[in-house]
Amino acid sequence: MTGLEEDGSSAAEPLADPRGDPFLRTRFAVPARPVTYLRRERLTRRLDQGMRTPLTMVNGAAGAGKTLLVADWVERLGDGPPVAWFTTEAAGDGPGMFWAYLLRALHAAGVPLPAGVGFPADANRVSPALGARLAAELSVRERPVVLVLDEFDRATSPEIAEQLEFVLRHAGPGLRLVLVTRTEPLLPLHRYRASGELTEIRGAELAFTPDEAAELMELHGLRLAPAAVCALVERTRGWAAGLRLCALAAGESPDPEVYLKEFEADRSTIADFLLAEVLKRQNAETRNLLLRVSVLDRFCPGLVNAVTGRDDAEAVLARLSRDNAFVEHLGHGLYRLHPLFAEILRAHLRTRLPGLEPELHRRAAGWLRRSGHLPEALGHGAAAGDWKFTANALVDDLAIGQFFTGPRSDAVAGLFSRMGREGRGAAPELVRAAGRLARCEIDGGLTHLHRARHELAEHDDPADGAAARLSCALLEALAARLAGAPERAEDAARAAGRLREAVPAELLDRHPELTALLLDHLGSARLWAGRFEEARAALSTVADSAPGAATALPREDSLGRLALIDYLDGWLGRAERKAREALAETERFGLPRPSGSGVERLVLAAVAVDRDELGQAQALLDTSAEAHPAMRDPVREAGRALTAARLHLARGDPGAALEAVEPEVSAAAVSPWARGQTALVAADAHLAEGRTETAAGLLREVPDEQPACAVGAARVRLATGRAAEAVRLLDRARPEGRAGPAVTVRAVLVRAQAADEAGDGVTARGLVVRALAEARRERLRRPFTEAGPWIRRYLGAAPPPAGRRTPGTGPPPRPYGPPPPVVEELSGREHDVLRRLALTMSTEEIAADLYVSVNTVKTHLKSVYRKLSVNRRNEAVRRARELDLL
Repeated sequence: MTGLEEDGSSAAEPLADPRGDPFLRTRFAVPARPVTYLRRERLTRRLDQGMRTPLTMVNGAAGAGKTLLVADWVERLGDGPPVAWFTTEAAGDGPGMFWAYLLRALHAAGVPLPAGVGFPADANRVSPALGARLAAELSVRERPVVLVLDEFDRATSPEIAEQLEFVLRHAGPGLRLVLVTRTEPLLPLHRYRASGELTEIRGAELAFTPDEAAELMELHGLRLAPAAVCALVERTRGWAAGLRLCALAAGESPDPEVYLKEFEADRSTIADFLLAEVLKRQNAETRNLLLRVSVLDRFCPGLVNAVTGRDDAEAVLARLSRDNAFVEHLGHGLYRLHPLFAEILRAHLRTRLPGLEPELHRRAAGWLRRSGHLPEALGHGAAAGDWKFTANALVDDLAIGQFFTGPRSDAVAGLFSRMGREGRGAAPELVRAAGRLARCEIDGGLTHLHRARHELAEHDDPADGAAARLSCALLEALAARLAGAPERAEDAARAAGRLREAVPAELLDRHPELTALLLDHLGSARLWAGRFEEARAALSTVADSAPGAATALPREDSLGRLALIDYLDGWLGRAERKAREALAETERFGLPRPSGSGVERLVLAAVAVDRDELGQAQALLDTSAEAHPAMRDPVREAGRALTAARLHLARGDPGAALEAVEPEVSAAAVSPWARGQTALVAADAHLAEGRTETAAGLLREVPDEQPACAVGAARVRLATGRAAEAVRLLDRARPEGRAGPAVTVRAVLVRAQAADEAGDGVTARGLVVRALAEARRERLRRPFTEAGPWIRRYLGAAPPPAGRRTPGTGPPPRPYGPPPPVVEELSGREHDVLRRLALTMSTEEIAADLYVSVNTVKTHLKSVYRKLSVNRRNEAVRRARELDLL
């Protein structure tokens, strides 16, 4: 052998590498940190923990902050173990060059090695004896040597990896190896991982958190709002180099926050970095693949093959992911590009291959549709500008209902809002109709439906285009509902029933929202027509269906309308329960507001009016104004007008009540209950202002067949001096066996007032007591406050105990003398609690009704007892009545 021999015959420290060139000292230098470097303690602690394992690997993409992290950690070690730093640079260097530089790094770190260890004389090979001697020398050290191999991904020789692993394994506690790399090293990591001898810091840990990013921005002199920082972290995926380059560029902008929100990645220094460090490192075929997949958000090998025309995408994607080439493996065979890398690649695609992007989207859309990935297929079809394909994909999949319900409804509507007049055929017309109807544009929707029917009529076989025909039936039912045309809704439902047989069952199972929407539209149309039982049947089918995000909106709407039917029938408790169930339906699936029709809030507002909780009623009425445009049908509009009018009446403003019901709800057919209820509210308003004849003239608008309308008509007749006629009307309608307490209590009070006017106080008192008992179950108060002054003397009288008094003798006399005065005036909340005590509500019921805790109610009760000088509930109620507080 000549020169510096491997056997260690030369004791002089070599001054040149095996090729005879001087060593480059920069490859042994620990890189300096910039002044804006942010030390992240969570990562340095992980490196500290790595000192307990023989091998530490910091693996991340270019610019992830790997080198600076380890350099900062090395600097912190201070007087700790010696640290040898070696930056691998020349890819393809042989084992001799690698080991020559490694030995020189140890020497530069002050680690003495005897001449017997040897030195490579050949740049391309090294004797096994060198590794054995080095391992033996390191194994007897008292303090370990920390050897950092930076950019180890450049050491691509399997021989180097094998020799390094041999030294690591046999050096024992004398060596701690830290690998800084972009790719998976060829070492047998699985063995070290299984034995707990490997510390790993990978890309996910290297990514900056929002808090860390905010600190980094401050180091660059930028103070950003938390939302702006989160948006930047989301766009960069916490990539260190991206954040630093953004901060430097933003610092030169007059408005840094706007710049960070709107900067174009392909026109920034980030593009230069990624092109140089990632894209140019790939071969030409891989670069072409990356350019083409840049149009995809997430992709699997099959999709990439379809888009690129290749058949080796699986191997290429796996390699790119392993090499941290900004291709992230998401699991289950799915990948995605880093967002900034994707932006830059798309810009290069448009520059280098103009006109190819739509074709790539078209290929992706076709593969995704065939593979059953409808949402992604729609997105790529729209991006390709192929609206006929995109509309056909939506309609043929029976997914037209996604315009109106489900977590993707906003996305679907937004996607097709970009569709112009491109695309002829039934499917594009149906999509245009759905878009119009989703915005409650009935005339425009009907125009497109007419065109779609014309296109479908050209197909003789009903099975041909069955999905399109069924979609058309759904939209016709919706249009009929919005127009207040019950018979048209029935026709559409019958047509849909026939078409279901021609549609594959798996399509119907995949899209339960179509059936739910159809029945909801049908039930709502029947409700408008006053066919309550038929409406209840259709709506209950939807309400009782399996819950899910896709059907949440029709379930909410159906429950709200079932609540409305219960309210109109006088069952306030049932109506309230269904309305609250409706409110919870879309909320539990996190659907955006406004999602439903808001009918459930109208029902709760109407219930609150009947319970004389006017503030709560107003709040609910205000929130009900938000409604999905496709749910703003005549039922909702009439309900809203009637509830607002009743609230105005309860507040003593009959003029405002008349204004609320004055505009007639636009509908193709007249609703008997809406017409009757509107007439009754108007009559009450006219009566309040003394226009009895006008009120009486409105009675011909009131149908007698509905109990609520019949009772309302009887009240108006009684108020206009026709008591006998009012009683006869009640006898004919017999509401007691057909309606709930909100109706029957009013009917009983009509009879009681008629008896009072006839001078039959005993009968009147008995009827009032009966009305109070019925009202207590539903916490009804409004019927008594609107009854008029005649009822006061009966509300203040307790019924005689059984067997103690003779009927007709009147109420027992009060104790002699006035009651003791109230020492302190009751607060407003104490009045609220006291009124609920009079309705025999429990403490828990009062708490629920007032939206306060049980302990709060108990505190108010103690205060009420003290102020009224009583000790029990019944005493408090009796004392309050004596003082005219109730």
